[in-house]
Amino acid sequence: MDEVYVVSRNRKSNITNKHFLKYDIFNAVLDMIIQELGDRFSEVSTELLTNMDALSPRNSFCMFDASKLMRLSEMYPMDFNQAERDLLKHELGIYYDVVHRDPRFANLKGIAELSRLMVETEKHLSYRYVCRLLKLALILPVATATVERCISTMKLVKSDLRSRMNDEFLNGCLIGAIEREALARVTDEAIMDRFQRMKYHRGQL
Repeated sequence: MDEVYVVSRNRKSNITNKHFLKYDIFNAVLDMIIQELGDRFSEVSTELLTNMDALSPRNSFCMFDASKLMRLSEMYPMDFNQAERDLLKHELGIYYDVVHRDPRFANLKGIAELSRLMVETEKHLSYRYVCRLLKLALILPVATATVERCISTMKLVKSDLRSRMNDEFLNGCLIGAIEREALARVTDEAIMDRFQRMKYHRGQL
């Protein structure tokens, strides 16, 4: 790695192989990845993910940061009022001391395992607001993926040719396009019966 980097046709450069691989290759790829993440996630989303990382139990809760978790609670004003945030601040210090010393929490790999063990040890009763943060962190990927799928489906349903679709009709079309698994369990007979009961029809299906 310390040898001189050779350019094409055996021409030597004034840098080493280590310098070329680290600065010209590795750092360039890293900058591309960071730029890609910056384009895909807004500043608020990045802060949200960073704050949620403070809940991680990996390596004996080495990522724990009470200030980040307090900031996380502020990002959910509908779930935490000011009084609850004050109680959470007091609760976080006690929570960290307890789980950090408990050997049962030593080798956890993620917040899913942490949440499961909190319930098994009944610590979710003692640390209600910490568990509320855990619940919010667990549902975020699901909620985000669901919203992304809905938006993608909406672009397919409401195209340029169907741009004047009213909200009620659009809602009906989106339910049919998004909830495919639920609709697959509905039989043709149930659909025909529902259609017949909507109003009087001359013919029977």
